[in-house]
Amino acid sequence: MDTIRILNANEVASLVTIPMALEAVEGAYLQKHQGSGSVWPLLYHDFREGVRDMDLKSGNLDDDGIWGLKAISCYYDNPDHGLPVYHGTSLVFDFETGAPKAVLNAMPITRYRTGAAGAVGAKWLARKDAHTLTVCGDGGLCPYLIAANLLALPQLSRVIVTNPLHGATKSERLDEIQDAVANLLAGTDTLAPIIETAALEEAVHQADIIMTATPSYQPYLHAEWVRPGTHVSCVGADKSGKQEVASELLAHARVVVDDVHQCLTVGECEMPHKQGMLEDALDEIGAVIDGTVASRTSDDQITVFDSTGLSLQDLATIARIIKTAEVEGVGTTVEL
Repeated sequence: MDTIRILNANEVASLVTIPMALEAVEGAYLQKHQGSGSVWPLLYHDFREGVRDMDLKSGNLDDDGIWGLKAISCYYDNPDHGLPVYHGTSLVFDFETGAPKAVLNAMPITRYRTGAAGAVGAKWLARKDAHTLTVCGDGGLCPYLIAANLLALPQLSRVIVTNPLHGATKSERLDEIQDAVANLLAGTDTLAPIIETAALEEAVHQADIIMTATPSYQPYLHAEWVRPGTHVSCVGADKSGKQEVASELLAHARVVVDDVHQCLTVGECEMPHKQGMLEDALDEIGAVIDGTVASRTSDDQITVFDSTGLSLQDLATIARIIKTAEVEGVGTTVEL
């Protein structure tokens, strides 16, 4: 008889770590490029346009021995009833037998793997002497991006946070971010520098690496603000029409993506591609990691990584969570 392990949100949160997510995301990109992992077609449905929708992201990772899916529901009217907007559930299966392996609350994983994705892009595309990180967006994802970048790029010595919509981040929010980063880095050898804040243009001018992490539909990162040699990881655009970075910047940058089709459909590349400013012959990050294509051609080149978020990131992280849960006896095992 088949058994399945069920992990709730608290159990998942107790097992997932930033180092785990970094390893998982980089490995997932590599498997995708080498052919042992694949992204399956995205399924999206609107129940009530602009109010309630859902999407299913799925795929397989042969080297991790699993295939599976993540179902996300977005009910924007839920707060009116005291409920969260998002609910996410992952279901994974054994690659060899097809037997179900686990059901997990997917929500704690998303911020870890998204933060890791932005950092992996910077690790492979930023200049080796980059030392100042600017994060555009001071929401819930911000501490995960900072922690992941500090681990992936140990040369970083300065972090600036800005809010593109409201200016410099408020001091109380900055304190919360600082504490969250310290907690995420606990148990590692990395210490967080004192995190600063500045108005958007000033924060961009000083950056060697920029993370854009907002839900904006209007570009706020202007090409003339970005210094030569800067790297930009874009993680906010995950739905058609969203755009954080001016099309002119992508048109003159070295652009690398997580998945070509997805980035041209719902990513940061969508709008400049539709405007005829960006070709569809883009390199994927897995090819850079594998060494098949170059990362950057000079220290003056601006690089952009469009991270739309892949099911493989979740699956690779989940594979590691399940192994840890089995060893530590975490979760509830149910016979089917």
